[in-house]
Amino acid sequence: MKRLRIRRSISEEYIMMLLSPSLLAADFKNLEKDIKTVDKAGADYIHLDVMDGSFVPSFSFGNPVIKSIRECTDKVFDVHLMIDEPIRYIEEFVKCGADIITVHVEACQDVAATLKKIKEYNVKPAITLNPETPVKAIEPYLSMVDMVLVMSVHPGFGGQKFIPESIQKVKEVKKLLIDKGLDNVDIEIDGGINAENLASVLEAGVNVVVAGSAVFKNDASENVKKFKEIMSLY
Repeated sequence: MKRLRIRRSISEEYIMMLLSPSLLAADFKNLEKDIKTVDKAGADYIHLDVMDGSFVPSFSFGNPVIKSIRECTDKVFDVHLMIDEPIRYIEEFVKCGADIITVHVEACQDVAATLKKIKEYNVKPAITLNPETPVKAIEPYLSMVDMVLVMSVHPGFGGQKFIPESIQKVKEVKKLLIDKGLDNVDIEIDGGINAENLASVLEAGVNVVVAGSAVFKNDASENVKKFKEIMSLY
């Protein structure tokens, strides 16, 4: 299979394919061990799902946990805020070590102000949308972000099955970015990704892959290597 070459600006270059294991599926009794395992195996980011029990029905972890594990790795902390009005907490997550902060278009009263605040701290802003939210909802903000996250499950719970319609949504996002001259913006996908459906999302335009159960179930090191092997073909 040929590598896919993407035109990112005036010159052409290979797009970076990045794996972001989600700690929501890790062993919370052994977070440091699991982080170091996926780090050593070749993971690019560490994905951190923050849930408030309001925007989504579940709770996960917050600032104290993120701060405590920051010293375990120098990998990029890819922080996904599933919380109402995240603008209130941007500074706290930056102080805890966030490198990318993703907010939901549905959770912000003022999306533009939230993204601007993230950028003020020299952290990469990203935007995401729930499966039922149309792509047009994020269109006004695409020039303000470094990454778009397409949710391929309903946010709030790990271990859900992949929603097949997400592939078309990825394609819509990709077309919008290209049409707007923003094809340097990363496209991330989160939810139900495994070795069997990985190729289909990469072919649709994804270059940052979040995987939880498919990484941390059984041998995390071998699972990371399997993901990276498939991703290296694109």
